[in-house]
Amino acid sequence: MALTGRAALLAALGSIPVGLLEPSWTGLLAVNGTLALACAVDCALAAPVRTLRLARAGDTSVRLGEAADVHLTVTNPSGRTLRARVRDAWPPSSWPPGTDTVASRHRLTVPPGERRRLTTRLLPVRRGDRTADRVTIRSYGPLGLLTRQGSHPAPWTVRVLPPFTSRKHLPSRLARLRELDGRTSLLTRGEGTEFDSLRDYVPGDDTRSIDWRATARRQKMAVRTWRPERDRHILICLDTGRTSAGRVGDAPRLDSAMDAALLLAALATRAGDRVDLLAHDRRPRALVQGRSAADTLPAFVNAMAALEPELVETDSRTLVSTVLRSAPRRSLVVLLTSLDAAPIEEGLLPVLPRLTQRHTVLLASVADPHVADMAEARGDVDAVYEAAAGAQSQAQRRRTADQLTRHGVHVVDATPDTLAPALADAYLALKAAGRL
Repeated sequence: MALTGRAALLAALGSIPVGLLEPSWTGLLAVNGTLALACAVDCALAAPVRTLRLARAGDTSVRLGEAADVHLTVTNPSGRTLRARVRDAWPPSSWPPGTDTVASRHRLTVPPGERRRLTTRLLPVRRGDRTADRVTIRSYGPLGLLTRQGSHPAPWTVRVLPPFTSRKHLPSRLARLRELDGRTSLLTRGEGTEFDSLRDYVPGDDTRSIDWRATARRQKMAVRTWRPERDRHILICLDTGRTSAGRVGDAPRLDSAMDAALLLAALATRAGDRVDLLAHDRRPRALVQGRSAADTLPAFVNAMAALEPELVETDSRTLVSTVLRSAPRRSLVVLLTSLDAAPIEEGLLPVLPRLTQRHTVLLASVADPHVADMAEARGDVDAVYEAAAGAQSQAQRRRTADQLTRHGVHVVDATPDTLAPALADAYLALKAAGRL
């Protein structure tokens, strides 16, 4: 139980005439005794908190940046009207900073034997699971002088999924994929292309694509057409080590890598390929395998939701061993990691030959656009030093990328806004060339 501000105000107002007219213990007792009796009556008329029944319903998942509505039903089985203030407690990251106080508090009136529903709107600012804490209810009497207060457990979890902002690039890449499916052997010729159909010869077609047997049967020149191979295996590896925790702009590198992985997964499944996911630092953090085309993207999003960067150095030897176990057949292995010189030269390069001997390897990295701005800065001494530092950093990344290229790795180095479409374009280029 607790006194309200109204009770304190009445006590103060009642003490003024006593102090002015008859300052004595008798006067104070008369005022405060009457107030105490009113508080006791008010408390007796307030609805009890312990007997209330709570139930939840609403959204269980939401994309980062979108709102989720969680409903709380309060049932009042007592014979007294419930006049209450309710605090629906959630983790602070469930709302933007400074808005949690207003969003989590509600006023409620429930007549005897009835129920009412409250809606708490969450607007999470981080990925992961958001679990509700206790619901605290403060029940007021009809006079508003004294309250009963208690807490009830009301478990509920909302999973905050990656936003997948690169979804906007999917239609243009799907159009490019359909264009590849209709190309002739002249444009997609290479190891690993699949025969599609025959068509009439057109001047300018590659004479090596002429099908002489079909020409003899049809008594008309026919050429073979090809399409990119389907049902290929792609393993996307997310590096969740310390380098993925670095912030580029407003988000960690890991979030940009996830966005690129989701676009690639959506595109590859539409192309008829099988896509798996591995998140790894010193040990596997998530593994999604063997999903159908319809289930691949939801499974990826769900697995990525709880991933957070670990402040440890990625164990490249264990990573490569896990990849080789997860992909026994020849596959396209997409490594979303950093292009920093030390982790690549000391960790990845010594074990890279084991990977490139069995798989096609594509490495994608998030570049910081601020470094490019630094390299172009001029005007004063500080700007010149910044330009030198930026140019040195860019040169070091180019040298690291060249080292990987000499080992047979395809490298994509792009800013957060362009990494996802650049990775999708690299996949389409490999598919067009028959390199998968």
